[in-house]
Amino acid sequence: MSEESSGLSLRRTARPNDVRLDDIDRALLRLLESDARAPNNALAAAVGIAPSTCLGRIRALRERGVIRGYHADVDPAATGHPLQAMISVRLQADARDRLDEFVARASRLPAVRDVYFLAGDDDYMIRVATADTVALRELVGALNSWTEVAGTRTSLIFEHHRAPNTY
Repeated sequence: MSEESSGLSLRRTARPNDVRLDDIDRALLRLLESDARAPNNALAAAVGIAPSTCLGRIRALRERGVIRGYHADVDPAATGHPLQAMISVRLQADARDRLDEFVARASRLPAVRDVYFLAGDDDYMIRVATADTVALRELVGALNSWTEVAGTRTSLIFEHHRAPNTY
């Protein structure tokens, strides 16, 4: 399984102090976030640079970890998974040295869409999409049966709105 299909990203994560973005980089990022399938020549024309320069800038943004991947925005309801929820997970104190294992295991669950590592009372927030409440209850039960999990809290998602790009 590739890193793209597994949902795990093995690429370097860009850190704010490592990355210098100019106005053209920011414009390219805005355009790619709104349409990751935009052709290179259209991107180049939109920001006023040559296509070869555009290709080089996008490649550099990928290599520096700014662009982590390209994704289809799939409606879970259209695939038979209309019930979405956020599951807060608190790990046992002795599981803190196995965070990567938890993320890998949780990411392999078919209902899992995103896994977020948090600061605060909870350790992780997991966004899931299931067929119905029975499937969600089974998923929460499975998570709670893991020895490293101290507890979970589930919140249903009624609607999702993507924020505008602000680079």
